[in-house]
Amino acid sequence: MQPQAYSDTTFPAAKKTISAFSLINDQLDHVRKLINDQLAVSSKGGDINLLFEHLHGRSGKMIRPGLVLLAGKCFGKITDEHIRVAAIIEMVHNATLLHDDVIDEGKTRRGRPTINKLWGNESAVLLGDYLLSRVFSLCTELPTWVARTIACAATRVCEGELRQVTQKQNSQLSESEYIEIITEKSAVLFSSCCKLGALLSQANEQQAESLSNFGLNIGIAFQIIDDLLDITGDEDKTGKTLGTDMNKHKLTLGAIHLLKNSDTKKKALLADFYSNAKQTQIDKDILAEMLSSHGSLEYAHSRAQEYIDKAVLALTDLKKSDAKEALIATAKFVADRAV
Repeated sequence: MQPQAYSDTTFPAAKKTISAFSLINDQLDHVRKLINDQLAVSSKGGDINLLFEHLHGRSGKMIRPGLVLLAGKCFGKITDEHIRVAAIIEMVHNATLLHDDVIDEGKTRRGRPTINKLWGNESAVLLGDYLLSRVFSLCTELPTWVARTIACAATRVCEGELRQVTQKQNSQLSESEYIEIITEKSAVLFSSCCKLGALLSQANEQQAESLSNFGLNIGIAFQIIDDLLDITGDEDKTGKTLGTDMNKHKLTLGAIHLLKNSDTKKKALLADFYSNAKQTQIDKDILAEMLSSHGSLEYAHSRAQEYIDKAVLALTDLKKSDAKEALIATAKFVADRAV
């Protein structure tokens, strides 16, 4: 598909800010600049520059880079290495989003049309691959242990995504199995952000482990809520295509609870839908109502809050600071996304 130019005014993006990040706004701007530098427009780039330009200035909430920076600020000054690691992790995340939009047939992301919607799946996949190639280049300038940590996290994210695909249409998926999947595909990256940020500021192993646990738990909560919003959210507010998990017959926490607690007739209907055995169709709004009436939304919210509480508890022994308070506020932001 031939790339075409689209102006910023054609598809205005929704405002996305986290008030807790006011402490690191200047450093986040440096992260954005470094990411954009990796997509610098080349005079020889021709039409592919339109793909790069589509990504410029379209950062999301920058939660993962923000965690790197705040974790570092808990123990010292933010350095150039913090900026580089934050940019790398956000680029890994962005690459997974490009690939996810192809897998899920997503049409909007961050309030704008997806690359695959505008220019096709081939462009989206290859652009994601290009981002990862830039990540490899940036990692060569990092200490070996940092690059190894990032590589391990990226590997686990892919393993989690693969495991979720293999469990698609499995109406017997348990809650513990679901938590294991989202831990790998999402929470591990949050955990690595916090641990790397702390270690790059010379935190000791115990302190770094506390930050790692904080990140892991808010990462689990984040994904539980993200999965809820896929069914109950408003596309104008989330800025992305919703209903993709349902359309791909992927069980998430609310649906797992619903299958366990609904009556026999509804249980059979849901099992048929999620196993895709009889091509049963369920409207997203109807599923949302079922989740609400059976307490499944409330249950998923409460489980997410439990992980938020664990995250905040992990910071108990950290010295009081503005950065620590900002991390706690970030955890609250994650919890409030479902409200």
